[in-house]
Amino acid sequence: MIPETKLMPRTWEGRLTAAGFRFAIVVSRFNSFITDRLLAGALDALTRTGADPDGIEIIKVPGSWEAPLAAGEAARSKRYDAIICLSAVIQGETPHFEYVAGEAAKGIAQVSAANGIPIAFGVLTTNTLEQAIDRAGAKGGNKGFDAALTAVEMADLLRQLRARPDRASAGA
Repeated sequence: MIPETKLMPRTWEGRLTAAGFRFAIVVSRFNSFITDRLLAGALDALTRTGADPDGIEIIKVPGSWEAPLAAGEAARSKRYDAIICLSAVIQGETPHFEYVAGEAAKGIAQVSAANGIPIAFGVLTTNTLEQAIDRAGAKGGNKGFDAALTAVEMADLLRQLRARPDRASAGA
């Protein structure tokens, strides 16, 4: 339980408004029957939150393994306010799944931290094709849509934090 106090700290929270922001969507061609649905969901979310279609660029990569490299190049270009990574890694009979999924996750997180840009993680890691289908627009919702909402919220939050009045006086 939070103790009652008269002090009300400032709370920062991103809004779900994409107007004025630029987005890159890095999407894998591997498992395209899934990633095409994730991309459609992401585009739907960006449209619903007011993104300008001219402010959205799609970057296609062969698979999940290549997503961090492309996301890094997009981040270093400074052309985007947020990046959305979409791909699907489906469990097979070998440990390949663990390597690809783990390195994609680690690489995307490193690129985001190193470049100070939000990169939404819309990489499905499922045990079965059915689970992937469920998460790409069936009964599990559309994780591409969810990733795009995350990107919008984080882009807005960072814009707010970077524009705080106390940053100018502190020399930040």
